Amino acid sequence: MDPRSEVLLRQAQLFAGPLLLAGLPSDDLLGHLPNARSWSWHAGDHGLLESRFAGRNHFGVTPAPVAAPAAVLFLPKSRDLTEYLLSALAAQLAGGDLFLVGEKRAGIERAAKQMAAFGKPRKLDSARHCQLWQVRVDNVPPAPDLEALAQYYSLQLADGPLTVVSLPGVFSHGRLDVGSQLLLQHLDGLQPGHMLDFGCGAGVLGSALKRRYPDSRISMLDVDAFAVASSRLTLAHNNLEAEVICGDGIDAAPLGLSTILSNPPFHQGVHTHYQASENLLRQAARHLDANGQLRLVANSFLKYPPLIEQHLGACTILDEAKGFRIYDARKK
Repeated sequence: MDPRSEVLLRQAQLFAGPLLLAGLPSDDLLGHLPNARSWSWHAGDHGLLESRFAGRNHFGVTPAPVAAPAAVLFLPKSRDLTEYLLSALAAQLAGGDLFLVGEKRAGIERAAKQMAAFGKPRKLDSARHCQLWQVRVDNVPPAPDLEALAQYYSLQLADGPLTVVSLPGVFSHGRLDVGSQLLLQHLDGLQPGHMLDFGCGAGVLGSALKRRYPDSRISMLDVDAFAVASSRLTLAHNNLEAEVICGDGIDAAPLGLSTILSNPPFHQGVHTHYQASENLLRQAARHLDANGQLRLVANSFLKYPPLIEQHLGACTILDEAKGFRIYDARKK
């Protein structure tokens, strides 16, 4: 059981009635709270919850109507995303209770101050290195317009400017990260055909691919619903077309790919998490066609070449800068 869920269950009497759990982990909490429903934006967590508690789960960037007098938000990593989620929930909880639970090291006390816009927050519990806060929603905010919260920035690429639309909570929100910047310099010599941007985030790499290889079919995949929404906005803003998929890792990708391009994730929340990236390296060959190609950027301290060579083929380092490396390999 996730420690944040354990903290809720220490106050189980507060959560016996109808309740919405937002951003909850994929543990057994719904089994302990039979009147609760979930709202997730992580495709992996949603899939696991739906497999165990079918019909009690909602997925997407906006909440389903809150048919409950209370909601709990599990603190996400991003402060901007926290503000959006708190407002989206509070907008449907007039006179109801909004709870916030999270780890101390994730900044729960700072985040609790964001609840003051709706009423007077109070701390209910502190245990398992986590805290639980509550506010009665007396000041009901308007439902937030997610797209209005987007940040825009422009990239000057060889084939013209590209505008990136970044929503709260998306990796490297509002700016180009160092890894993607390096990988953008190495888009030549890729195998055209059906190309995948794995871990697409705000859609930087996938959009650049479509511009560089306009006759290729481009798919973009991310586990996070806010990233998928951002990628769709970036494509639309630049008059580009691509398939955008929300799914849990490389298993959700199409087969028969000519190229997989990736700045793969290795963080989930405040924790370092390599599983999605390592699964990509282990399973890439299954999704690539004959002579298919994998090109990715990764922190240079990560020992990816042996894994690539074991499961795909000979690995070449194309470039190295600012603590990152570009790896390239073709299917055996």
